[in-house]
Amino acid sequence: MAGRTHLSGETAVTAAERRTVQDYIDELPLWRDGTALSTAPITAMQWRIWLLATAGKFFEGFVVFMTGVALPLIAQEFGLSTVQHGVVGAAPLLGILLGASVLGGLADRYGRKAMFIAEMAILVVFLAAVAVSPSFIWLVVGLLGVGVALGCDYPTAHLIISESIPSRTRGRFVLGAFAFQAVGALAGTAIGALILAANPDVEAWRWMYGTAVVPAMLVLFARFFVTQSAHWLLTHGRTEEAEREMRRLLRREPPYPRQVRLRNEQAGPDPAVPGPKGHYRLLFGGKHRRATVLASVPWFLQDLATYGIGIFTPTILTDIFGHQSEHARNVAGLVFNDILAAKGAAAIDVLLIVGVVAAVFLTDVVGRIRLQTWGFIGCAAGLLIASLSLGHEGNTSTALLFTGFVLFSFMTNLGPNAQTYLLSGEVFPTALRGKGAGFAAAFAKIGAVATAFLFPILLADIGTTTVLYVLAGTSLLGAAITWLFRIETRGLNLERLTDPGR
Repeated sequence: MAGRTHLSGETAVTAAERRTVQDYIDELPLWRDGTALSTAPITAMQWRIWLLATAGKFFEGFVVFMTGVALPLIAQEFGLSTVQHGVVGAAPLLGILLGASVLGGLADRYGRKAMFIAEMAILVVFLAAVAVSPSFIWLVVGLLGVGVALGCDYPTAHLIISESIPSRTRGRFVLGAFAFQAVGALAGTAIGALILAANPDVEAWRWMYGTAVVPAMLVLFARFFVTQSAHWLLTHGRTEEAEREMRRLLRREPPYPRQVRLRNEQAGPDPAVPGPKGHYRLLFGGKHRRATVLASVPWFLQDLATYGIGIFTPTILTDIFGHQSEHARNVAGLVFNDILAAKGAAAIDVLLIVGVVAAVFLTDVVGRIRLQTWGFIGCAAGLLIASLSLGHEGNTSTALLFTGFVLFSFMTNLGPNAQTYLLSGEVFPTALRGKGAGFAAAFAKIGAVATAFLFPILLADIGTTTVLYVLAGTSLLGAAITWLFRIETRGLNLERLTDPGR
């Protein structure tokens, strides 16, 4: 395009003019008349990083939500008890907890790229293991391993995007990748239903998990060719490597910047900014405590509802509309009931995508805190509306249930499901960012694991209505904590986010 040739080379710097990584990423080119562009053009490498990061979120939604479709078949094949049923649902979420807490923090030690590759290799191995698992025990081990890989992806994918994208559009790109969790949720539910329709057999669930193995292998191969985070390299004193990776990241035509001379944004004896070997205890002391509470507690409360409703939507639908799998007289009846529930769940999952798309466009305009607060309130309203369906019959019950679940699905991805993920990777300094985001994700998954394990038991013991009331209450609590510990990070330079009071 001819107009692009008019971009000036004003970004060239002398050896004495060293700037930070984010200075280069955020810098806007000028036309010859001195007019600056509103945003810096995204490079091919930045797009590559973003596209490969979307894969981890897609696979998470795909595997976790497809488990809701697979569970009745797994229970039939292995003769699962109620407790074992809960274990299968909780296994990938427990793995996410372990992966986020144990492996996520390793991104601060070994680099974003190394863990970006490792997590996908782990996913490939354990997805294959799930598909061929010969017993309940091996199935749980496989799902646990899948979860470990997905848990590592929580902090790593966020960091590799946010540390390579301009501050003005960081939220949009991070949440754009996160949106693929909702795409994966819909795809997992839909593919589960299609496989059941094409292969109405108890072992059809194996094909459901097997469909993700080859795509995951392709993503693994492609991740070897992304750049390492220059932010991370500088915290480890590797300035020359950081400059080389920055040049790869920002390669454009016409070229700008023409030179990259970096200074370490972590330089200086500021005790609030830990060194590259910062420990987890730093998350709970001084000015980082507020960030840790904001990043982890609302996420925990959000996961209680999102994973409980998401995984067990088919179960809830069959419970309310009377198509319970337990009442199926044979395999054909079981598969038929499962397809009905999967189709209903897929229709509701569409609103997850609509919600997160709205979040992508609004987060850098409205702000993270407002969207998260009002999103929690909307979730509570949706759950309360859904609970009213149990007091009615026929079309009224159907309308209330779907209205409630649709509102919940939209508001959770507009607000807490998207914003908690975004905030967790923004409120900590570079040297603690992997540990902070990893801890927040792990703490959140305690709620997800508890919900997945206890949900089938609670549905049987205290009923659907009471469960929905409890989840509505936790959503309102999430709104309150978000507002009390608020730290707005919209459009702020990552190198300026070491002080939660800003």
